Amino acid sequence: MERKERVAQSGQQNIINLKMDATFFFERAVQSLDRFHYDKALKYFRRAAEYEPYNPVNYCNLAGIYSELGNYEESNRILRMILESIDPDMTECFYYMANNYANMEQFERAEEQLIQYLELDSNGQFLEEAEEMLEMLSLELKRPAELRNIKCREHLFEHDQARMLLEEGRFAEATRKLEKLVKQNPTFLAARNNLSLAYYYMGDFKQCIATIREVLEHDEGNLHALCNLAVVLQQSKRHDELTGVKELLGKLYPFHMDHTYKLATTLGILGDQEGAYRHFVRLIRSGMHHDEPSVLHFAAVAAFNLGKLEDARRHWKSLKKHHPGSVIAEFYLKEWASLTQRPPGQKLPYQYQLPFEEKFKYFEQVDGAIPEEVKKDPLVRSSFIWALRHGDQATKLHVMQALSMIADEEVKATLHRFLLEPDEDDYLKRVAVFVLRAAGVKEPVKALMGGKKTVIAAQDGPGPGLPVWKPAWQSVLEDALQAMDGRYDLIQRHDMQTLWVEYLSKAYPDVPRISKSKGWAAALEYLTAKMHSKRVTMKELSELYGVSGSTIGKNAKLIDETCGLQSKMQAIWKTYLS
Repeated sequence: MERKERVAQSGQQNIINLKMDATFFFERAVQSLDRFHYDKALKYFRRAAEYEPYNPVNYCNLAGIYSELGNYEESNRILRMILESIDPDMTECFYYMANNYANMEQFERAEEQLIQYLELDSNGQFLEEAEEMLEMLSLELKRPAELRNIKCREHLFEHDQARMLLEEGRFAEATRKLEKLVKQNPTFLAARNNLSLAYYYMGDFKQCIATIREVLEHDEGNLHALCNLAVVLQQSKRHDELTGVKELLGKLYPFHMDHTYKLATTLGILGDQEGAYRHFVRLIRSGMHHDEPSVLHFAAVAAFNLGKLEDARRHWKSLKKHHPGSVIAEFYLKEWASLTQRPPGQKLPYQYQLPFEEKFKYFEQVDGAIPEEVKKDPLVRSSFIWALRHGDQATKLHVMQALSMIADEEVKATLHRFLLEPDEDDYLKRVAVFVLRAAGVKEPVKALMGGKKTVIAAQDGPGPGLPVWKPAWQSVLEDALQAMDGRYDLIQRHDMQTLWVEYLSKAYPDVPRISKSKGWAAALEYLTAKMHSKRVTMKELSELYGVSGSTIGKNAKLIDETCGLQSKMQAIWKTYLS
């Protein structure tokens, strides 16, 4: 029987059009790497380079794969081609070539490339690693290297000082030093990157973005700048601008592990959990987690956010095993049951520290005695400054409570800036003034109150409508503050002071004569306790202040009737419940 061929009658073609561009082949390359199919990864990276022949990143990815495969000669050929034909300013290629030559035991050629890197590179991204390698090569060659100068060290001392200030959380000081350094050395990109971080930590997104763009004008492929830009664009909700930066970061496959760490963390923050987890697994395979415990924690976070719960638990157990002193691993393993009950869309943050709420619990427990290492922790400080700028009202009150326990010059500078913010609540600003006074700031303080510029007098009073401030009134305040110290938190003590100034302002000029300051101080504590639902009895206050219960009751009634305590209590509860 003769076979008949059937022909489709519809005229429609069942063809799916694929967009064959550099991104397509890059994604295929990354998928191949995840499956350890290096031959396919090489093929796809080559195709990506064919579609974008003037993009040095594609060639760096290709060189990196050859290096991991042990084909160091081909890796170096590609790196030389980048420098000669595509981007002569990509000085990190010299450092990569030095690594390849060292692995080939061609130590003299490795030394040549390292010297090139150190003498030409102004950013110093791999300065420490290069100096360590140069020392190793000197031992192998049995002679010192003939290094004339290290370009990035020309102003490195000042930069190191600024970096130290950043690490200590002294952001305002670091900003001043870095601004001066950048003005003197416009091409010092590492200083510009750190300046952008300083602005970021202080919540000044506008200045942060402007500084990052200055870095990218000099070096459009600067990984640190691109990562920093992506994060701040996301925090600023500038999603249209973020899209292009995010796509570019997704194409990167860093040659160096420190760059991989930066990229992986950034991708996680941006919500690309797959990309983040892939790079963190790379870092664990490289052994980086032995020296850097956060690698294991972030791998656990990425796995958890992807729904790979057993992988997440395994990474936290590994963190506990390799770094037994880590409270981070202990916390997440202890809270495992509650973690697994979180709503699916609620992601864990990429921060190697306890969650924000846990910090406040800790500060409540230590009763004002914060260890010095915690006070200086830049992550603690930056999270507080961040929350003070972007948190809700209740969070900001918590932050001020914590800042009052640190109360150093950086905290004072932060609160001074807060007082001049036009969109902040006046009640919060009065709390900030109270923290400053408690921290020893006696001079007048500039602030924006009620939308108007004002100067708050050096003493804690007077308030509006109160032209004088008598010593007897100050004695009442001091007696109450002394008695309440350690028993009431900062916000409660602030509200007591506000209540006293409000009473005096409303009663003036018919303020009763103050014969027993402690009787009025006890009345203020009694009313403050009522406002905050804090249990206290007249008998307890009578014994504490050494005055009769009838005196306390009489004074409390006068303050209550004058200030309208009921409405004040409602206002305070509205603040705490908002």
